Amino acid sequence: MKKDFYEILGISKNADAAEIKKAYRKSALKYHPDKNPGDKEAEENFKLAAEAYEVLSDPQKKAKYDQYGHQAFDGSGGFGGGHGGMNMDDIFSQFGDIFGGGFGGFGGGGGGPRRAKGSNLRIKVKLTLEEIANGVEKKVKVKRKVQAKGVTYKTCSTCNGQGQVMRVTNTILGRMQSASTCPTCGGSGQILDKKPSEADGQGMVVEDETVSIKIPAGVVDGMQLKVSNKGNDAPGNSIPGDLIVVIEEVEHEFLKREGENIHFDLYISFPEAVLGASKDIEAINGKVRIKLEEGIQSGKILRLKGKGIPSINGYGSGDLLVHVNVWTPKTLNKEQKQFFENALNDEHFAPSPEKSEKSFFEKVKDMFS
Repeated sequence: MKKDFYEILGISKNADAAEIKKAYRKSALKYHPDKNPGDKEAEENFKLAAEAYEVLSDPQKKAKYDQYGHQAFDGSGGFGGGHGGMNMDDIFSQFGDIFGGGFGGFGGGGGGPRRAKGSNLRIKVKLTLEEIANGVEKKVKVKRKVQAKGVTYKTCSTCNGQGQVMRVTNTILGRMQSASTCPTCGGSGQILDKKPSEADGQGMVVEDETVSIKIPAGVVDGMQLKVSNKGNDAPGNSIPGDLIVVIEEVEHEFLKREGENIHFDLYISFPEAVLGASKDIEAINGKVRIKLEEGIQSGKILRLKGKGIPSINGYGSGDLLVHVNVWTPKTLNKEQKQFFENALNDEHFAPSPEKSEKSFFEKVKDMFS
């Protein structure tokens, strides 16, 4: 089971942005590989701290994590398993943003050349309510920029293949060294040498690729999932970007979703309300038969346990809420009209709500409590 992000950084869920940043800085300094050479446990803690900071420092990601936990980002099929899909280049890039670029990768106070990362791609995937409830594997075609066959690169002379240029400035605190992305190679450490005619100025071509995406049950509209390394390539010895998958829920014809619960409006005739009836109810995975008691009232809500949407955290499923509506006929023939006129003075037809019957506002309150 994955460790809680707040626990990793040693902060409370009420911590503000400044406290989150401070806690990450403290952990990163403590477990940085240069300070703990060969210590696998320190390296693991360094990665965990970076993953926690990546999520908690982003208000949108933090809100999703607070609501759905690790499932909001992990999922199967490459949505981030194992350190949220982060590699050491991602971590050191983030680390440099926090510390002003004064640290490098593994070993020897600065490490080897940085690897540039390609840009992310973003797509929308439409899902029906049935697909959301059961989970689904989708195959989508994406257009990716990849390095052309036969393209070659050479070491950038500006940064000598490091991907960064160092700058030393004199301050009142002494000489300060900082690093910034090389303006010539864009951080890849390499520049174009030879390219085929069909490639662009960076040696890239656009190709179609079919990507398989495993979407877990219980996702919500607007949720973003990440498929690692399925974005665009970057020139040279680079790391592909990621494919960001945005969930778009298709509205169901009969069912309305509210969180993990599903609502269905059931219309019955006046005789069915008086005499009772058996009805087939539209549910996510087919019809469900329910029995209506004699004298059922319009506005009654029947709850079918576990017939809703599964929790994305794996904590069971929501319910199917059936809203009973008694349909009043708009036209009557002479005999039918006479029957109801006679019933006006019949005490059996006089409203007589029981004390246990809840008002409309009480029912609404119960639904949202």
